[in-house]
Amino acid sequence: MIDSPIDQLREKLFQLTSIEKEQKVKGTHLQDIPNYTTSTADGKVKLLDKYFFQNKEIYMSKHDRFADYPLHSHQFFEINYMYSGSCEQFVDGYPVTLRQGELLLMDAGSSHEIKALGEEDILINMLFRNNSISIQWLNSVKQSRSLLFDFLLNSITGVNNVRDYILFHVSDVNHIQNIMKQMIIEYFLSKDYSSELVGLYLPILFTELVRNYTFSDFKEPYPSNTKIISILRLIEENYRDVTLSKAANQLGYNKNYLSNVVKEKTGLTFTQLVTKQRLYRARLLLDTTNQTISAIAQDVGFTNKTYFYEAYKKAFNRLPSEERTKQGL
Repeated sequence: MIDSPIDQLREKLFQLTSIEKEQKVKGTHLQDIPNYTTSTADGKVKLLDKYFFQNKEIYMSKHDRFADYPLHSHQFFEINYMYSGSCEQFVDGYPVTLRQGELLLMDAGSSHEIKALGEEDILINMLFRNNSISIQWLNSVKQSRSLLFDFLLNSITGVNNVRDYILFHVSDVNHIQNIMKQMIIEYFLSKDYSSELVGLYLPILFTELVRNYTFSDFKEPYPSNTKIISILRLIEENYRDVTLSKAANQLGYNKNYLSNVVKEKTGLTFTQLVTKQRLYRARLLLDTTNQTISAIAQDVGFTNKTYFYEAYKKAFNRLPSEERTKQGL
C-alpha cells in the first residue's frame, strides 16, 4: 500500500538528517549552509540571499533540531511555520513562543535566534523576497483593512521602513493549515510544476492570513510604538464619532501631546487618520454589500456627501460609484 503524501511528508520531516544526528550527540550547532552564504559585521551574522534563491523565488527547509541556532539576520522575508511541537525564539531580542500550526512572519533585516528543538519539534523555514508578493496586491489588501494593519505591514510595502514581526495564531484555521501543508508537500515531495505551485500558493496564504488576523497576532517589539498602537486601535473601534479630545480623555493624554505623537509616528494628523479609517471602512462596504452610497457614507461617519466623494476620489483614485462599477454591483 502506497503511503499518502501527508504520511510521506511526515516520515521525511521526522527522519534525522546527518547534521541532526551529530547535533543530537554534541548538543552544539553545526553550520548547515556554505560559508560563502553568510557575512559577519560587528559580530553579527547575516544570511545572504544569493544561495537560497538560485533558480527559485521561494526557499524552504526543515530547521535542524537538538542545538541552539545562533543569532543571525537575513536579506529576505522569512516565515517560520511550526509543523509539530513548539519552539522558543528571540526576535530582535524579544521572546517569542511558536506553537504547532502557528506562523511567524519576519521582515528582511530582523534578527533572531532559535533555541534547541526537541525530537517532536518540526519547524519549517520559508524564505522569500519581496518580489514574491506583489506590492500592488499588498496595497489593495491594506486599503480594505485598517489603520493598524496598514501601520504594521508598512515594512513589507517599503513605507517608513519600520521593521516588525507578526505572530499569526492560526492553528485552528483549517484552510490556512491546508495551504501550508500543501506548499510543504509540493516543496519537499517535488513533482512537475511544484515550484510554480508553491509560488502561486504564497499570495493565497497571505490573503487568508489577512482575512483571519486579529490584534493579538501583532507582536510590536519596540516600546516606543506602544502609544501609537493603542491610539490606532481606539480610532479603529470608534472612527464614526471619535475626536482628538475624546481620544485624549480616554487614553489619559494631553490633547496636544496626543496630536504630536500621532503626527510623529504616522506622518498624518489625528483628523486625517480618522478620515482614512472611515474611507477604509467605506471601501470595504462598497465592495461587499449592496448598501446605497449615501447610506455607507453616513454609516462610516461622513455627514457631508460631497466631502465624502472628494475624499474617496483622493484616496483611491476613483469615485465610490466607480468602485461599485468595478465590483459589478
